[in-house]
Amino acid sequence: MSRDIIKLDQIDVTFHQKKRTITAVKDVTIHIQEGDIYGIVGYSGAGKSTLVRVINLLQKPSAGKITIDDDVIFDGKVTLTAEQLRRKRQDIGMIFQHFNLMSQKTAEENVAFALKHSGLSKEEKKTKVAKLLDLVGLADRAENYPSQLSGGQNSVWPLRVPWPMIQNLDFR
Repeated sequence: MSRDIIKLDQIDVTFHQKKRTITAVKDVTIHIQEGDIYGIVGYSGAGKSTLVRVINLLQKPSAGKITIDDDVIFDGKVTLTAEQLRRKRQDIGMIFQHFNLMSQKTAEENVAFALKHSGLSKEEKKTKVAKLLDLVGLADRAENYPSQLSGGQNSVWPLRVPWPMIQNLDFR
């Protein structure tokens, strides 16, 4: 049986402006199990981006409870130290609709760049880069630049570079 990896319980997000209060997210409860795929759909201004920012731990809710991978992150207030929160954010990534590789770096260097702050040793990074390139079928293209890869070869990157345990994808 899968376990809940993300739990949002009764999440509210409000923004206070000079003469009014804007409710961006109201009473959202969602439990996402490991391996699940969800879409957040709504009209412009419905709070989709705000909700994703809450999941990414970039937006503090006004009320509710956030649990990520069995760690309570927010329960009326942030429950982690700044350092713990920084580490937890490393487990959560965002892949944008227009994902771009660095054109001046090779395929190998692009993957290695994503591991820059991973805490892995130089040898561990080298091994992981090789495995990831093999995983996307680009082991023989490690020294190629993005301009030397086909559109299809470039499009597999966002889902295979060394992203965190939780991935939020923005494909509008």
